[in-house]
Amino acid sequence: MNMNTQYSFDVVVVGSGLAGLSVALHLAAHRKVAVVTKQALLDGASNWAQGGIAAVLDAGDSIDDHVRDTLVAGAGLCDEAATRFIVEHGKSAIAWLIRLGVPFTRDATTEFGYHLTREGGHSHRRIIHAADATGHAVQVTLEQLVRNQPNITLFEHHMGVDLIVEEGRCRGMYVQDEQTGHVHTLAASDTVLACGGAGKVYLYTTNPDTATGDGIAMAWRAGCRVSNMEFIQFHPTCLYHPYAKSFLISEAVRGEGGILKLPPGAGKDAGKRFMPEHDARLELAPRDIVARSIDFEMKKRGLDYVHLDISHQSPEFVKEHFPTIHATCLGFGIDITKEPIPVVPAAHYTCGGVVTDLAGRTDVAGLYAVGETACTGLHGANRLASNSLLECLVLGRSAADDILARPPRPPRALRPWDESRVTDADEEVVITQNWDELRRTMWNYVGIVRTTKRLERAKARIELLRHEIDDYYANFRVTRDLLELRNLVEVAALIVDCAMGRHESRGLHTTRDWPATADVAVPSVLVPRAKT
Repeated sequence: MNMNTQYSFDVVVVGSGLAGLSVALHLAAHRKVAVVTKQALLDGASNWAQGGIAAVLDAGDSIDDHVRDTLVAGAGLCDEAATRFIVEHGKSAIAWLIRLGVPFTRDATTEFGYHLTREGGHSHRRIIHAADATGHAVQVTLEQLVRNQPNITLFEHHMGVDLIVEEGRCRGMYVQDEQTGHVHTLAASDTVLACGGAGKVYLYTTNPDTATGDGIAMAWRAGCRVSNMEFIQFHPTCLYHPYAKSFLISEAVRGEGGILKLPPGAGKDAGKRFMPEHDARLELAPRDIVARSIDFEMKKRGLDYVHLDISHQSPEFVKEHFPTIHATCLGFGIDITKEPIPVVPAAHYTCGGVVTDLAGRTDVAGLYAVGETACTGLHGANRLASNSLLECLVLGRSAADDILARPPRPPRALRPWDESRVTDADEEVVITQNWDELRRTMWNYVGIVRTTKRLERAKARIELLRHEIDDYYANFRVTRDLLELRNLVEVAALIVDCAMGRHESRGLHTTRDWPATADVAVPSVLVPRAKT
């Protein structure tokens, strides 16, 4: 590729998780599509998903029950129409994956022919899965199909820089080739942001390194509203081990009988099951409740972790249902068939995001957002387990259908990326220092339990960091580290602003200064300032 080259497509899809690949595959027969991903196709968060996909697949279950479970978990803030739309399209979305060849775990004793598990907050067994590595099984299947599609061009190891908005419409974007450092222009009739969430804004997260809020930040800078960014889901059970890099212990472990207990550091209470003191649903309570319960016990007793115990099940059962978790833990010297798993909460899922309708359309014409980047209203104040991949599938199809409903606009010449006034960075340690300070600030001040004073401190520090990063961005050539840091500080500010505006505790947002829940649930919505 030459420096500052323009390429033209009908659609540019940014992100290679389930949402992005779903959009691309639904479009491929009729549109010329580019898929942009800053690592390889399989390096996104979807590939890490363990538990499965929630959908109504059994006659004993119902659409109404799935909707009700979602609304309860969402603490009154879910959009009921959006929730019903997504749930109603769940079975057809699963059928599409099965037709594509995804190897879900079979069970001849069930009506549907596949094993369905149950997870926290669900009233029925409705999670279809591929052992305990569902995301990987789905992504590998879709990756092979995408690589074989002649209408799809892959831009792996290309980092999104910014969207190009002209005359009120998104015309494409700038991307940087990480191998050459050159920034290229991708012109498109439509652009789809499927960049995932922003877990890396926190010091401890279950997310991969790709989760730096790129789509949310780019859409915000382009003029899109964002909503409900204060609702960051902390997964209750992340493996606690000095050499484990944020390995998630699936919700399904608790769904199949895993018990949370106090560890030896709790003294005379060591081995005690503590969830009965927090919620009648015990370990199957929604994630926000379980995470807060663990956080409470750890802070109360000065613990570094708690225990999750599945060893009362037979070794055969554990190995069959959780082969990946068993093998990974065994690699760290923990035999989960005989001993409990040390776990801690960690930032896991961004429930808010770019405001979209049920076709994935944002406030900017020609720009769509799907998956964790978007806020459809499905997740409300707390995501119900395994609803995320469902949303990726349903809204991915919906966005593709909307794009296909009209002919693509002819490509136009766009202004090239201009780096004539910048130089190579002199001290990249600035990026490392700011990255670390931002993530520690968010972890310490904008975590599971918040206060107004903590939020104010976080806002002040973020503003200082933003000033430094903007100055750095204006004067030096862009790199992936700089672009990700720029996006993270943008997202951090959005999280804090949403949190400061919510004067109540609801779902994933718990504040000591406003402990009660308001009678009326209102989404938080931030509107970008008009560019001057």
